[in-house]
Amino acid sequence: MQTGILYGVGVGPGDPELMTLKACRLIRENEVIALPGKVPVDTVAYKIAVQAEPSLAEKTLIPIYFPMTMDLAEQQRCHEAGAATAEEYLKQGKNVIFLTLGDPTIYSTFSYIQHIVEDHGYTTALVSGITSFCAAAARVNRSLTEWNEPLHVIPARQNLDHSLNAPGTYVLMKSGSKMNQVKKLLAESGREVAMVENCGMPEEHVYYSTEEIPDDAGYYSLIIAKEKRS
Repeated sequence: MQTGILYGVGVGPGDPELMTLKACRLIRENEVIALPGKVPVDTVAYKIAVQAEPSLAEKTLIPIYFPMTMDLAEQQRCHEAGAATAEEYLKQGKNVIFLTLGDPTIYSTFSYIQHIVEDHGYTTALVSGITSFCAAAARVNRSLTEWNEPLHVIPARQNLDHSLNAPGTYVLMKSGSKMNQVKKLLAESGREVAMVENCGMPEEHVYYSTEEIPDDAGYYSLIIAKEKRS
């Protein structure tokens, strides 16, 4: 019997109008939809996608839990459990559509499940979505790069010893839990800073300087730090 395919499908950063036609089609055409969380309908990905594709509410929704922990053994246990959940449907010949925020190739939880499922002999595929940092740059009406400028995308909470002194633009992701330290790093860099919190979501907030950014900013906070124009 032919097995199903596990798709990692990006739903974009938050605004349902930024979901792709392909993402909506895959939801419509398939029965089984996986979502990253304990309760599928409570996940951010579900709340975005169901607005763009209402048929999602009628699908078979399966939860895949990713704990917010630095315990590598616990992470691996949950990844293995999530992969096993998806494989129960794949072995029946059913595709599984895993909905993930932004794009599945950028710091996506889907990659952990993808590697395990592939190691077990199943086929996977990636469907691109609009990235959070591209959406945030558009929201603050700024280009990320021009001419020959490089772009540096880093998870800030793991790179607090970084000096931000390389040429080009920095995108700092996952900054919320260490925002006070990140703000110090930004102030020392002398760069032009903008931050979008919860980009495209109802609770979105935009800040146009390091001084404006609150220390208690949330998890979905993305910072763009550009070199000042001479």
